[in-house]
Amino acid sequence: MNHVIESQQFGLKFINKIFSIADKLEKKTDNSLKGKIMASLFYEPSTRTRFSFESAMLRLGGNVITTENAKEFSSVAKGETLEDSIRVINNYADVVVLRHYEQGASHRASLVSKIPIINAGDGIGQHPTQALLDLYTIKRELKKINGIHIALVGDLKHGRTIRSLAYLLGKYKDIKIYFVSPKQLRVGNDIKEYLKKHKVSYSELENLETVISHLDVLYQTRIQKERFKSSKEYKKFKGCYQINSNLVNQMKTKSIIMHPLPRVDEILTEVDNSPKAAYF
Repeated sequence: MNHVIESQQFGLKFINKIFSIADKLEKKTDNSLKGKIMASLFYEPSTRTRFSFESAMLRLGGNVITTENAKEFSSVAKGETLEDSIRVINNYADVVVLRHYEQGASHRASLVSKIPIINAGDGIGQHPTQALLDLYTIKRELKKINGIHIALVGDLKHGRTIRSLAYLLGKYKDIKIYFVSPKQLRVGNDIKEYLKKHKVSYSELENLETVISHLDVLYQTRIQKERFKSSKEYKKFKGCYQINSNLVNQMKTKSIIMHPLPRVDEILTEVDNSPKAAYF
């Protein structure tokens, strides 16, 4: 595996190896990447993803070159193509972490890059490293992945994190997925076809309360304002699902609430101190 582009790349053996390494590296630093340079090339705003990659590189003894708004503050503002930017950055770095607003951008970059490209989110496409983190969180919190019931809630049409996570969950046994969203924001057919192929049970619904007591994981996402064509359209769906203490109290004792963040108003702050809250 030279590039990390989509969740479908990962097999269970590879995932388990990654998780084992993560366990060993927690709260440790070493110099295994001394002399290596990571270029974090971000065309979209990001806090967690950019900082997590950069801090990881520094903790492993490597160095970072970065641009946090490449759409505006790089040569792309002068008309340079993504492909040309990648070709040039190949001369400066040993790996590129790419966040882009266009679906498929990481794949395009990988076709011209001699160094590894890591997809850190491409439009409404995928976010494979976020999905690995989400899966790792589930395993850490619940001590299992097989057999869980999980609700993926919110803007499932545009949500790249739920797409990547659904693909990973398809590799496990006895998983039950509830896709909870307004009809207009349902998950894509490509994901549903993938789950059918891998015999993963799923259902689509609009009312979260009907399944809240069955869940091991409630994976909440925001309604993504930046993905809508107009503010009027966005406002139709804003706040359509809000997690409050009353809903949390209906969940199993040993269940968790997750969110890829940032949140807007879809999880009330009154939930933050719940032992079920795993998003921070």
